[in-house]
Amino acid sequence: MSVLVNKSSRIIVQGFTGSEGTFHATQMIEYGKEFNGAQVVGGVRPGKGGTTHLDLPVFDTVKDAVAATGANVSIIFVPPAGAANAILEAAEGGIELVVCITEGIPVKDMMKVKHALKGSKTRLIGPNCPGVISAGQAKVGIMPGFIFKEGRVGIVSKSGTLTYEAADQVAKAGLGISTAIGIGGDPIIGTTTKEAVELLMNDPDTDAIVMIGEIGGQLEADAARWIKADGNRKPVIGFIAGQTAPKGRRMGHAGAIIGGDDDTAAAKMRIMRENGITVVESPALIGETVAKVLGK
Repeated sequence: MSVLVNKSSRIIVQGFTGSEGTFHATQMIEYGKEFNGAQVVGGVRPGKGGTTHLDLPVFDTVKDAVAATGANVSIIFVPPAGAANAILEAAEGGIELVVCITEGIPVKDMMKVKHALKGSKTRLIGPNCPGVISAGQAKVGIMPGFIFKEGRVGIVSKSGTLTYEAADQVAKAGLGISTAIGIGGDPIIGTTTKEAVELLMNDPDTDAIVMIGEIGGQLEADAARWIKADGNRKPVIGFIAGQTAPKGRRMGHAGAIIGGDDDTAAAKMRIMRENGITVVESPALIGETVAKVLGK
């Protein structure tokens, strides 16, 4: 079992024919073929409906793509000015999971998206995120698939690079990944740290969770308190990036500006420890720490 995506996921690419869409769609197609997993079934590019790209059909709208292919997942490689509308189009077209890779979407646009998706059946991952990967089943994003070995450790991360690092460290410890979720570091995102952790906490094939955060915002603190309130059902290993940043700074790509003493790395690490999370000081320690808490 996995969360969000699996072998039966049917993926379309919005912004399919652009350079980024083409490159990463190719990687996703190859991943699906290698593992007999989730398939990219087409793409969307207004004005190019009825053509083909990468030997797959191109549609003018998401609704057309869903009707023709039965797609239930969309990944968005649309420039910032149009990305919010692309998310809304995917939701209106009946897509269950939308992964938005786009960086730099205006905050006011994402406020509209957040409001529109409230109560919707569509779940958004991102924007400004590396995507989701269920190792050996489905890759929906820009993560290098070869790093993610199959296993029973889940990852939730604000940072794309640290998602890869954590997966690599877990593999070096002789373990593997169930699902890794890169939630994105923008000020307004679809799925929060707590929500992503909850998905993995409820996954019977995930034994432990790696939770990677950054300075700024309250997402990690909210997740930590929920984990304790939920009974600490699975071990969680936490890391906070930006420990050496001067007070008042934020991570370079993350939109969550530090607003007080509880937003610092030290405060977040303290809150995690207080709520039963095993905190590591360096991402290089993630793998061996996971193995230790699992008794491997």
